[in-house]
Amino acid sequence: MEDAYARSVSEVLEAFGVDPAKGLTDFQVAENAKTFGRNVLPQEESTHLWKLILKQFDDLLVKILIAAAIVSFLLAVIDGETGLTAFLEPSVILMILAANAAVGVITETNAEKALEELRAYQADVATVLRNGCFSILPATELVPGDIVEVGVGCKVPADMRMVEMLSNQLCVDQAILTGESCSVAKELESPVTTNAVYQDKTNILFSGTVVVAGRAKAVVVGVGSNTAMGSIRDAMLRTEDEVTPLKKKLDEFGTFLAKVIAGICVLVWVVNIGHFRDPSHGGFLRGAIHYFKIAVALAVAAIPEGLPAVVTTCLALGTKRMARMNAIVRSLPSVETLGCTTVICSDKTGTLTTNMMSVSKICVVHSLHRGPVTSEYTVSGTTYSPEGIIFDAEGMQLEFPAQFPCLLHIAMCSALCNESTLQYNPDKGKYDKIGESTEVALRVLAEKVGLPGFDSMPSALNMLTKHERAAYCNHYWEQQFKKVSLLEFSRDRKMMSVLCSRKHQEIMFSKGAPESIISRCTNILCNDDGSVLPLTAEIRAELETRFDSFAGKETLRCLALALKRMPMGQQTLSIEDETDLTFIGLVGMLDPPRKEVRDAMLSCMAAGIRVIVVTGDNKSTAESLCRQIGAFDHFEDFSGRSYTASEFEELPPLQQSLALQRMVLFTRVEPSHKRMLVEALQHQNEVVAMTGDGVNDAPALKKADIGIAMGSGTAVAKSASDMVLADDNFASIVAAVAEGRAIYNNTKQFIRYMISSNIGEVVCIFVAAVLGMPETLVPVQLLWVNLVTDGLPATAIGFNKQDSDVMMVKPRKVNEAVVSGWLFFRYLVIGAYVGLATIAGYIWWFVYSDSGPRLPYYDLVNFDTCSTRETAYPCSIFDDRHPSTVSMTVLVVVEMFNALNNLSENQSLLIIPPWSNLWLVASIVITMLLHILILYVEPLAVLFSVTPLSWAEWAVVLYLSFPVIIIDEILKFFSRNSRGLRFNFRFGRTDLLPKRERKKTPRTKKNTPLSLSLSLSLSLSLSRLIHQIQVFSHERISVEAPSIRSSSPVQLSREGNGEGLLPRS
Repeated sequence: MEDAYARSVSEVLEAFGVDPAKGLTDFQVAENAKTFGRNVLPQEESTHLWKLILKQFDDLLVKILIAAAIVSFLLAVIDGETGLTAFLEPSVILMILAANAAVGVITETNAEKALEELRAYQADVATVLRNGCFSILPATELVPGDIVEVGVGCKVPADMRMVEMLSNQLCVDQAILTGESCSVAKELESPVTTNAVYQDKTNILFSGTVVVAGRAKAVVVGVGSNTAMGSIRDAMLRTEDEVTPLKKKLDEFGTFLAKVIAGICVLVWVVNIGHFRDPSHGGFLRGAIHYFKIAVALAVAAIPEGLPAVVTTCLALGTKRMARMNAIVRSLPSVETLGCTTVICSDKTGTLTTNMMSVSKICVVHSLHRGPVTSEYTVSGTTYSPEGIIFDAEGMQLEFPAQFPCLLHIAMCSALCNESTLQYNPDKGKYDKIGESTEVALRVLAEKVGLPGFDSMPSALNMLTKHERAAYCNHYWEQQFKKVSLLEFSRDRKMMSVLCSRKHQEIMFSKGAPESIISRCTNILCNDDGSVLPLTAEIRAELETRFDSFAGKETLRCLALALKRMPMGQQTLSIEDETDLTFIGLVGMLDPPRKEVRDAMLSCMAAGIRVIVVTGDNKSTAESLCRQIGAFDHFEDFSGRSYTASEFEELPPLQQSLALQRMVLFTRVEPSHKRMLVEALQHQNEVVAMTGDGVNDAPALKKADIGIAMGSGTAVAKSASDMVLADDNFASIVAAVAEGRAIYNNTKQFIRYMISSNIGEVVCIFVAAVLGMPETLVPVQLLWVNLVTDGLPATAIGFNKQDSDVMMVKPRKVNEAVVSGWLFFRYLVIGAYVGLATIAGYIWWFVYSDSGPRLPYYDLVNFDTCSTRETAYPCSIFDDRHPSTVSMTVLVVVEMFNALNNLSENQSLLIIPPWSNLWLVASIVITMLLHILILYVEPLAVLFSVTPLSWAEWAVVLYLSFPVIIIDEILKFFSRNSRGLRFNFRFGRTDLLPKRERKKTPRTKKNTPLSLSLSLSLSLSLSRLIHQIQVFSHERISVEAPSIRSSSPVQLSREGNGEGLLPRS
């Protein structure tokens, strides 16, 4: 029954045909069970493991790699190769793909746990009235229409409509559902609100919430999926995981790269059709197979096999650094997403605030004869920890607060007129509450005031263990005063009272709403001398003014405290006794903001990140918090910045869109509103981070680009999130954003490094094929270069230091290219040099090396006709392993120098030297040692078709490799000093070309010079390839107490003061 909250009690009972005095009959239970089902959240069928595994291979780039591995193996078998040589290349490729698939399966399996952990919030048992008898049954057996009784500590077993109040009040903690910082008083009457949200349905008990005060009967109106908790489950099921910006661009890059590779491979194969019949191949078919192997080698060179593994490794390294900042990453891609976050939707309760109600202000009557009539005190401390300092109106610390009569009696009343418990939890390392937050705040206040009677107070209390300290002063007052009778809080009186007895004195302590308490007071306790004087109209007006200031301007939750001397021997209390009270003081409490939040908000503003505070609390309370944390600092007028959920929903679509762009605060929200907010912001191309800790936050956390759960939050929220804040602190999010930006910058650097390296490999193979030279590098050598020499340095680049201004630039736009214009030209030049240097090393050995054959260049490019010509050298010279070894070594060494170029995008190596990243230096050393190992260890040399090099050959390798640093230093110089110079080549910025013009790019004629033809071919293909990866934007944006006087209402003897106190230190 969805509208049960709007119906009267009799209408709801009639709808289910239930008698509230007898409950359902067995027949009705059976019928309702068939109609509405069981009271459980149905288990969603999980995806089969084999389907998850296959899903990881549903990627075009992965499919091409698998095809390349299979083709490579078949070609090796056709050529008669056996053993390790035939299986090496395909085996390595398949192992990499298997490792990446395993990571994907684990990630998706974790995502399904959120739905399972939602079940933990369902009650186990319920007290049910059936056939006229109460019985305790499993909560899963409840059906709509059941009459259920709930009391303090009960977890509500289903959505239920209140039908009878069995105590003066019923309060429920529904923070996990609505995020409200205080418990909610429930009532029998139907609300008159239209479009009611969960917070407005004050006659409904929601499944999974906890009763914190009172007893009541209620009728079940929703079970299983038809509860508020069930709607959250359904919302999570409807939410699909968002693909991160980096993943999107890598997928686009992979798809486009696959097409380019296929085109180039076909081109190389077709260009060499005329060479298929060359005698050296032994026939047309073998010639076709030979050049097909070259095409496959080109594919292996062009596909960055190690890229997925390197990206994963770099993100994993980043998560370790973030964990040290209390940000625990559950989903690796979310590390990168943090860097481009444009909006943070932050939950108020527990994230911006401590979620621990604490007294911050005290108002007492000072004196009627001299000075101001009232005095105001400020109390420090924002948690349930009993440590805190009390300051007077001038900001001076009170050394012994308990020596002031009003503060002393406030502590007594706070400790005695209280039903809550404060205790230390050693497992969590913090103080926990049991009961109402406001009552716990009063207990903490009593501890901060301390006890009278010793000079060492309150510092002596610090000698106690945390377990003893939690409620030491409260226990002292409870030992001094015996509780005789309790008058519970009621909604009509808005107060509670307790009768206490001590040494033949009967004292009634009362607390409640200020308007209720003050109206019942006829006397006041003065703070300067402890005297009791009549409460005049002027003083009453002054107290009401202070109350209005506390509750209005400062939005504090206020309570007034009072006492009354009762006749000796009285054992009971009645409502009539709550008259002629003596006013003690007024306390104002709030859920205080965390002290680090204000600076974190300023950091967000500087970084171009907008923060929207999202809460289920009321508007005025949330606006007060936003003023305290600086969210409203730049706005004189809040209109258009702060909306309740109902106000926002009433706006027309166009105004809603405009409101989203200006919104700072969103109040009175329920789970569906949070998810709606995330979706609306995403439609405006915002990258949204959503924080939360309750079950109610789970759907929005899952929908957001990055969901951030609190470490103290529910298991459901953590499982639905991408990141967990161990310290629940908003400031940790800002630190994580800075780390995320640095990680992405480093990721971008190694992506560029791998691209420029692969450009070199493509240039090497393509030029060799076009010139008609022998294979410069065999496939297994290319695989070695890609996996080992690319992998280690690329991963080490992830350790580059964070830029000092990383949080002074705008978030990147997800559609900006990683390389464009001048930057593209730079990497094209570097890649071309890498490839040409590799070819040059190969040619050098044949034409110029003293240890080589010193062939004419013509003979080298016409090697396939060697057997048909008269030569002074054997044709077997073209099978020598020296030239490919020189080429391979040049490629390895030039890429090591190129890795040093990637320490910074524009800074010179003279400014950021190699030793600024010792991990990179170490990776280069290890890579070179591994390369030397395969050159000089015989079994490995045979496996990789290489041979040891002489000193002369090593010298040539260095001569050919080192210039890559000089070239990049020149290009960096222009980048730094020619800000106005931008080489926006049309082929480098394909997005500037009309589509038709790009399709009609004229082909190069056959008689075009080779260098120009090669340049144009590489430019047109590689520019499109580079353009597919998107990048971050880098635009800057810019105690011995004096004796209490005899007129004090509670007389404490000197002996009494010392009872139970700590001994003098």
